[in-house]
Amino acid sequence: MTRRDSLFRQQGRRFAVALFACLLAACSPAPEAEVAKPAMWLVADDDTRIFLLGTMHALPAGTEWDGGEVGKAIASADELILELSPDQLAAVGAEFQRLAPREAPLAMDKRLPAPALAAYRTLEASGAGQPFGGDALDDWAVMVMMGQRVAQNAALLPSNGVETGLTVQFKDAGKPIGGLESARAQLMMFETLDPATQRTLLTKAAAGAGDAVPTVEALTAAWARGDVKALEAMINEDVDAVPAARATIITDRNRRWSLWAKQRMAKPGTLLVAVGAGHLVGSDSVPALLEAEGFRVTRVQ
Repeated sequence: MTRRDSLFRQQGRRFAVALFACLLAACSPAPEAEVAKPAMWLVADDDTRIFLLGTMHALPAGTEWDGGEVGKAIASADELILELSPDQLAAVGAEFQRLAPREAPLAMDKRLPAPALAAYRTLEASGAGQPFGGDALDDWAVMVMMGQRVAQNAALLPSNGVETGLTVQFKDAGKPIGGLESARAQLMMFETLDPATQRTLLTKAAAGAGDAVPTVEALTAAWARGDVKALEAMINEDVDAVPAARATIITDRNRRWSLWAKQRMAKPGTLLVAVGAGHLVGSDSVPALLEAEGFRVTRVQ
C-alpha cells in the first residue's frame, strides 16, 4: 500500500463516520448498553422555550438516553419537532425507490479505485451478503445502502434510535409531532449534489468502510457522554474535506432550521426539537446561529 493510499484510507475511515451519520440510515453502535446523557440546549425568552436535543438515529437496544434533563424536557414540551414527521418518515422508502436509480447502469469498478473498491466489496459481502445493486444506483444511494449494512452488522435498528423513542412517548401522551423537512426534500439534498461531489463522497466512504463500526463506536460514546468537542471533531471537521457536501448536508440546513426556530420563538409554548447531533455542534450549529441572533441559549445537559 502506498503512502497516498494509506492516508486516503485513514481519511476515508473518518469521513465514513461523518457521512453515515448524516444519511437517513445513520449508524451509531456502542460497545454495550449504557446510560447516555446527550447534549441538550434551551433557547428561551419570557413565554417560549425550545429545547434542542442532539440525537443518534440508531442505537443499541437498552441504551437509556431519556433521563435527567431530557426526561424533564419531554414531560414539559407541548410538541415534538423532528427532522421528519412520522408521516414523512414513512414516505422515505417510496421516495428512495423513485430517486435512487441511475438513468443508465454504471459498474462499481468504473467508479471506485482499487483500494476503495476492495473495501466496498468486503462490506457488500458482509452480514447477509445481499448485493447492494450499486451498478443501478446513483452514488449517493449506494452510500445509503452501505450505511444500512454497517448498521445491520452492528446489530443496530432505527427502532432503538432517539427519534423512534420520542415518537412513541409523544404519541402516547397525545402530543403533536411535526417535522422540519419532507422526505423528498431530504433525499433531494443528496440527489442534487453535483456528480463530482457525489463521487468523492462515495470514494471516501468506501475507503473507510472496513473500519466504520469501531469508529462509530467512538462517535456514539462521545454522544452518550455529551462531549460536543469530540462530536465536532469527528463529524464536522471530516465533512469539511468536501465543502460542497458540508454546505448542503449541514450548514444550509442549520440556517433553515435556525430561521424556523427564530420565527417559532414569536409564539408562546414549549417545544422539544430533536435533530442529528452533528447539527448542534460547531460554529455554524443551530445553537450558535440562534445565539448570534441575540437569543438566550443555554446548555442544560
